[in-house]
Amino acid sequence: MVKIRIGIGFDAHRFAAGRPLILGGVEIGHPLGLAGHSDADVLSHAIADSLLGAAGLEDIGHYFPDSDPEIAGISSLEILSKVTDLIGSAGCRIGNVDAVLVLEEPRVAPVRKQIRAALAGTLRIAIADVSVRATTVEGMGFTGRKEGIAATAVSLLECQTVREDI
Repeated sequence: MVKIRIGIGFDAHRFAAGRPLILGGVEIGHPLGLAGHSDADVLSHAIADSLLGAAGLEDIGHYFPDSDPEIAGISSLEILSKVTDLIGSAGCRIGNVDAVLVLEEPRVAPVRKQIRAALAGTLRIAIADVSVRATTVEGMGFTGRKEGIAATAVSLLECQTVREDI
């Protein structure tokens, strides 16, 4: 029996000078990057947490703690690849991922296809199964003041096994 499971993820990082801006594994031309222990890719982090949640696993901080010096600067695509392995080990496969970036700048539309392709390749699913959109909050809150970027994601998993501890 296949069980459908849905997970939600969220992440936010503030802007920081001297770092590249990485969204969905793609470097975006922008004068500021995001602060974080890894590459601070909010989009990939939100997706990772949505996948882990759907599988009934621990959150991203459990597997990739910001206190671990060995993963400082780790690519979030590497994190997503490892999360995809964890999902497979839990008897699940990714059906689709839907994500929204909340930011005033930069514009995402020019690189949306590139981001979707990078995510799909890492998640080992078809590009048609990865949706990435962006929205502004019209000047409200920390993203509206251009202090950082937030992302939210929803993932659907098809699981062959049902974990007894859930």
